[in-house]
Amino acid sequence: MDRLTEMEAFVQVVDRGGFTDAARKMGVSKSAVSKHVASLEARLAVRLLNRTTRRVIPTELGLAYYDRVRSVLAGAQEAEIMVTAMQATPSGSLRVSAPVSFGVSRLSAAVARFLAAYPEVDVNMVLDDRFVEVVAEGFDMAIRIGVLEDSSLRARKLAEARRVLAASPAYLAAMGAPRTLDDLGAHRLLHYSNAATGNFWRLRGPTGEERHIRVGGRLTANNGDSLMAAAEAGLGIAMLPSFIVGEAIAAGRLVEVLPNRAPDLVGVHALYPAGGFPPPKLRAFVDFLAEHFRGHGPDSWPP
Repeated sequence: MDRLTEMEAFVQVVDRGGFTDAARKMGVSKSAVSKHVASLEARLAVRLLNRTTRRVIPTELGLAYYDRVRSVLAGAQEAEIMVTAMQATPSGSLRVSAPVSFGVSRLSAAVARFLAAYPEVDVNMVLDDRFVEVVAEGFDMAIRIGVLEDSSLRARKLAEARRVLAASPAYLAAMGAPRTLDDLGAHRLLHYSNAATGNFWRLRGPTGEERHIRVGGRLTANNGDSLMAAAEAGLGIAMLPSFIVGEAIAAGRLVEVLPNRAPDLVGVHALYPAGGFPPPKLRAFVDFLAEHFRGHGPDSWPP
């Protein structure tokens, strides 16, 4: 006889206190349940149930076996659910949160390719530089860039970027290029207002020592592209991820400041609710993004 069926029959008898109700739950005859349990006891060479005319009570060994068997059956059911979900065709609507600059310059192209590959999925992409509450605000997934805080969300790393200090050639010609972290105090620093570090830049010098640089320049903004435009206009030095400023530096519109300091790497992550198995539409999207951004390292973000 099938071992899982024997185990299920035994658990149902214990849960329902008898063979009749167990048979009704399993949709089989009472004699079939009795045969399954008898076969199980014979195979294990142990009595699992004490039977009376009124009740069925598990023995001491039966109780110990019952505890283990329940977890085995639960694991088998979970595995079946997983396989069924993996075979399902991704469909439905995905609500996705992403930072504005990353969403426009990087994520939009990936979403377009995803929609072409999965015609039964719709994506509602909400671009916002604030940290949304993924579950409370009804998002299926969010893109987060930087160090992740402890949370109940699952995270999958998609790529890495590098925080870069950059300014225009005209600004550096007029104000001089900083040579050390201490020199930054004499410059106009363009600050990203949503930074987790508040009004400080957390930077590392050439030997890796961490320094906190207070910022309070003439411009603070909650969007990276706005800060890059300000830097290109000569308003000061901005600290921005390489996927935003890489092209401007390559084109000569910006110059990297203090290029020899220790690399300041940040992860690009997909965050989504934990628990159970992600629905096919979400799993397909996260897998697609991981493949799309594969190879995008700190300094390898193509235009």
